[in-house]
Amino acid sequence: MVGAAVVDSLEQPTRLLVARRTSPPQFAGMWEFPGGKVETGETCEAALHRELNEELGIHVRLGAEIPGPADQGWPLNGKAAMRVWFVEVTAGEPEALQDHDELRWVPLDAGTEVEDLPWIPADKPILVALRSALGEVPSSFGKVPSAFGEGPSA
Repeated sequence: MVGAAVVDSLEQPTRLLVARRTSPPQFAGMWEFPGGKVETGETCEAALHRELNEELGIHVRLGAEIPGPADQGWPLNGKAAMRVWFVEVTAGEPEALQDHDELRWVPLDAGTEVEDLPWIPADKPILVALRSALGEVPSSFGKVPSAFGEGPSA
């Protein structure tokens, strides 16, 4: 699985684009990092470009990967993990085309707006790591996983 932390600027990010799920039922109405599955023979980076075009109608420039606590990235469940990259929109206007009913740009400042959204549980630690990487201290999500600084650099 691959996911994107879509920011307004890779150089000086101030906002994050978040997506509200429509399915499956247990995640409907919850917010997440957009992305999806890697198809056979596809690189993770190519899958992320494809998924963002299919789901949001955008083309992006990939930035740094947000390293997860495992080699495979961020654990989603007992069987799957997700690798997540910072990305910036280079073409297209984000629209909720597939799997989502709403997109929202939220500020990445020290406020809690982004934290107060009902996140898919597996994405919460990624948000903590993202805000830590940007120098923000999340107020309510807990500590950044200790492995965050030990992952491969992008």
